[in-house]
Amino acid sequence: MTREKALLEKRIEEDFSLNELIERYYADIFRYCLWHTADRQTAEDAAQETFLRLTRHFSSLRNRKQVRAWIYKIAANVCVDLYRKRRWEEPPGEMLYMERGYEQAEGQVDFLKLIRTLPPEQREVVILRFSQDLTMREIGKVLELPLRTVQSRLRSALKKLKKIYQQEGEGDEERVL
Repeated sequence: MTREKALLEKRIEEDFSLNELIERYYADIFRYCLWHTADRQTAEDAAQETFLRLTRHFSSLRNRKQVRAWIYKIAANVCVDLYRKRRWEEPPGEMLYMERGYEQAEGQVDFLKLIRTLPPEQREVVILRFSQDLTMREIGKVLELPLRTVQSRLRSALKKLKKIYQQEGEGDEERVL
């Protein structure tokens, strides 16, 4: 087999693999980006940029078993870049209403408010774990952190969220009385 033919076959295989990855992960990456952005359009842009970067650097992926964590790492970097360009905005209630229905939207807004009270390093761990369903090891790879650090950040974040939630619940009870 000539070198050119081998390169062509490799490129065809990579194109096929890329298309599979895009089909498999686009919706998840879009939802992940939606957690980090103010609106649907920005999340779509971020997801597209993620897969554009994936396409550019696909040949540098060494371990195909870690592709999920690698894609999330790219998405995290894209969202950080967006964050640096813009200030965080509250997600509009109407957008959430159209996305999921009113009751779910209310819960989503409350959850987002709670999550945004966390420091960024804890917020990211919570989002990756509960919104994107990544394992602790995958989160460690995405954030380039040891497993114990990921576990510690998640534990601290959950304690803070529980405390804030309980405080808000006590405030609601006092208003009723």
